[in-house]
Amino acid sequence: MSLLLRVGLFAFLAVVGLFVFPVLMAPVAGYLVGSVLGTFTAAAVANALVLRIYERGRLADIGLGWTRASRQNLIVGVIGGCGAACFVIVPALATGIARMRPDPEYAGGWPAVLFVTIILLFGAFGEEMLFRGYGFQVLLRVAGPFATILPVSLLFALAHTANQNSTFLAIANTAGWGVILGVAFLRSGDLWLPVGLHFGWNWALPMLGANLSGFKMGVTGYALEWHVSELWSGGAYGPEGGLMTSTVLGVLAVYLWKAPIEGQEAYLVRPPKEGT
Repeated sequence: MSLLLRVGLFAFLAVVGLFVFPVLMAPVAGYLVGSVLGTFTAAAVANALVLRIYERGRLADIGLGWTRASRQNLIVGVIGGCGAACFVIVPALATGIARMRPDPEYAGGWPAVLFVTIILLFGAFGEEMLFRGYGFQVLLRVAGPFATILPVSLLFALAHTANQNSTFLAIANTAGWGVILGVAFLRSGDLWLPVGLHFGWNWALPMLGANLSGFKMGVTGYALEWHVSELWSGGAYGPEGGLMTSTVLGVLAVYLWKAPIEGQEAYLVRPPKEGT
């Protein structure tokens, strides 16, 4: 079966799911939860169906098998993602170009932290299954890393253009993050490392009072107030829209090179059999 047909069916199912599932879930769960869970469901269904049709496989075959190596890669990813967020925020706080102030709009507290943690975890899984799942992996097998990671990273960035207060630099940084996440899959052979990186970054920013991709979470009762230009801070979009995040992408690349990542066999990236 041709590569285009496989990737095309995956993309079609994913897009249909992204239109259908959030709409069905929003009236019950609310806009934010419905959108996140709808994206997760669309990604899981698209991957599971195409895996079953073409590979006679199961969802774990996109790199979600749970092993000792998977656990280590997840931990390495979460540490890297959280560390990258701290690399952006902590020096800014230490030098006085940013400060934490009480946020009267959000009381914060453990219920809010737990809720946001769960939502961000589902969000990271959903986006990684969409952009580093079946379509990405079969393209990687046939087209190679360069011809796969760059185009998919661009799609990943374009998917964020509708976010509030989005800018060109924010989209460019998101594309850079897409490259980092694609390289993370190459290094680990599983989705646990990219999921950990994605979740760690997304979780640490709101915990430090920063906006995340244009959204204000308000989970701790404090907000990050910047005293530097939006070019550096990212403004209302959050740090992902600023040059500080552009800088940290290079640090993450070094981290992926040096970190104790356990390589696993990527089922879908194995060389295809004759006639497939």
